[in-house]
Order: sequence, then C-alpha cells, then structure tokens
Amino acid sequence: MTDPLAPAPAFGGPGPRHAPDTGHDQDLRKAARALETSFLAEMLKSAGFGEPRQTFGGGAGEDQFASFLRQEHARAIVDAGGLGLSESLYHALKGRVDGQG
Repeated sequence: MTDPLAPAPAFGGPGPRHAPDTGHDQDLRKAARALETSFLAEMLKSAGFGEPRQTFGGGAGEDQFASFLRQEHARAIVDAGGLGLSESLYHALKGRVDGQG
C-alpha cells in the first residue's frame, strides 16, 4: 500500500507504480483521476490561466473556450504524474468500497 503522506512524484515524472488493476479497481482509479483533473482545472482557473489578454485577445470566442483549454491542461498534468492526489483518492475510495464489501 502506498503511503498517502509520501511526497508526490516530481512534476512531469512518472506516476506511482502500482499493480495492474482489474474490473472495479479500474473504475475507481478512473474516478480518482477525473477528480484530480477537475481539481487541477479549478486551481488553474483560480490562478488566472486562460483569462483573455488585455490587448490582441481572442475576443468572446476565447472566453467561451477557456474552460476547455484549462480542462485539457489539467488532464495533461494528471497524465504526466499529477500531484499524487489521484492515488490518494483511489486508496480512500478503495478502502471505503472494501470496507462495505
């Protein structure tokens, strides 16, 4: 079991190694990655990523599609190893499911 308090992998580095998952574990891991992606997209939004520039901006279209850009950047960060949040979320979800089963 991975220590949830262990430092996250270096940004852009490989994610934590784990045994191949089957069935329900894959669904839990997918849900954990989606949660981390959503979290990172909101953090990018709070940081001002994707806000239109004051000069030579893309206009109304840029405003409309900024959320898609943030979401894809967040997904790329998670695919590159992320913050380690998805692994912690996975173990929390798995512990909860195993405790009920």
